[in-house]
Amino acid sequence: MSVPTQAFNDSPPVVPRERMPLRRIVLWVVTVLVLIYLFVPIIVVVVFSFNAGRSLGVFTGFSFRWYTALAHDDNVIASLKASLEVAVVTTVVGTLLGSMLAIGLGRMRSRLAGPANVLLLLPLVAPEIVTAIALLILFSETGQSLSLTTVMLGHITFSIAYVTIIVRGRLALINPADEEAAMDLGSTNIGAILRVVVPALRPAILGSAFIVFVLSFDDFVTSYFVSGNGVAPLPVVIYSLIRYGVTPEINAIGTVMLALTLVLMALALLVAGRAYRGLRNLIGEQHG
Repeated sequence: MSVPTQAFNDSPPVVPRERMPLRRIVLWVVTVLVLIYLFVPIIVVVVFSFNAGRSLGVFTGFSFRWYTALAHDDNVIASLKASLEVAVVTTVVGTLLGSMLAIGLGRMRSRLAGPANVLLLLPLVAPEIVTAIALLILFSETGQSLSLTTVMLGHITFSIAYVTIIVRGRLALINPADEEAAMDLGSTNIGAILRVVVPALRPAILGSAFIVFVLSFDDFVTSYFVSGNGVAPLPVVIYSLIRYGVTPEINAIGTVMLALTLVLMALALLVAGRAYRGLRNLIGEQHG
């Protein structure tokens, strides 16, 4: 029985599968290698923080042994409380001063605005060790005894620049006509800033506050140079413990710091996202 050739002619043509270009393959390989390089050490630290034994190369079993030891280590707990205290004070003061400085620079109508913006970048581009040594010399020459107070002052010094740059970028997107309209309706300059500018800057202010908290909590260089003989911040304590040998308890401390950092960054994204949505809805109601 013969099969009509028309049936074969009516079938859709077979399209050869396009091969992935070599450039895309190379990009995927490089991306995977970079991700492995970045995250495998962190994963190893987290995994071996739950190791039942003291080995850092052989996983002998799952256990919370080192977290229990960490909870009963008074030195580490005291340094954790000190780091949280320093981070909270740095966040509040640095965010307040940085936001005020950003608004001031944004509303400055002087030739000094340009040089001031350039000087603001120096704490970010200068090596942190240079800033830390300069702070140490400043505190020593002025007779300040090194303590958690000097650590707070050092952290506030570099946190102001981060807050100012972030808030300054958001301020550039605000229409000055809204602020002028508020003053035309009888509001003062400060009233217009509080009622118009600050609500529009809330997402940037909140986001920069969380970033400053994380930077202050994790900072080591500045904390090492300007901390005194009392309770030291947690990164300095971790460094002192590592000098006598790495133990799984160090992995437990690193895992706790990593978890706290991830939670804070998630809260920053959540709060900033809600603030942006609220601001967008408010603008939509005003123009609707």
